[in-house]
Amino acid sequence: MTILFIHSHYGPLPKPYEAAVASGRLLGVREVELTSDHFEAATGLITTTHLDQVGFLACRPALTRLLDRGGRWFFNGHMLRIFVEGLGIYEPIRGARRPDYVLTRLNPHAIFDGIEQRNLEENRGVAGFYGRGHNPLPGGGLAVNGIGPDLLPIDWEWRRPAGGRIFSHAGNDLGGMGGEGGPGALLAERVVSWCEGRIGS
Repeated sequence: MTILFIHSHYGPLPKPYEAAVASGRLLGVREVELTSDHFEAATGLITTTHLDQVGFLACRPALTRLLDRGGRWFFNGHMLRIFVEGLGIYEPIRGARRPDYVLTRLNPHAIFDGIEQRNLEENRGVAGFYGRGHNPLPGGGLAVNGIGPDLLPIDWEWRRPAGGRIFSHAGNDLGGMGGEGGPGALLAERVVSWCEGRIGS
């Protein structure tokens, strides 16, 4: 059993995930080649901001089975379709200004342990790359990081009542945060470890 990384873009897999692929912990599959068998052989799933969400709707039964048996799904990006009962549609920040991009840690989480959230607010002096809105927090979910003065849940984890867990990061891929020398590689490793169930309660 392994973690499935759905590759929805051209070229190689993102560099921060190369080590996990090389060690056999992560299986990268191009979205156009994805089958239900990939889900059946996986214990976890990572999707990127490039996911074809219309096409991915066809994977709902296989995704549900993965979660039902205790699997974990790390979702990067804006939820624009309902793949799992209990999830909602992305809500952007309207008319955002710089204070609307301030990030605040709301609850501790192993993925972000030791990482100062405010250090992720800007990329080369420009704010907003981390995210510009939020995917609604499901009932019973844990808000991890908030954005703006209203502390909108840009990062959250949800223990799904029917089984499995979903972590939502409503922005650009977490493994790419911080630019060269930033914490992206560390975050990518922790995303894989979270999907494996090695970190997080």
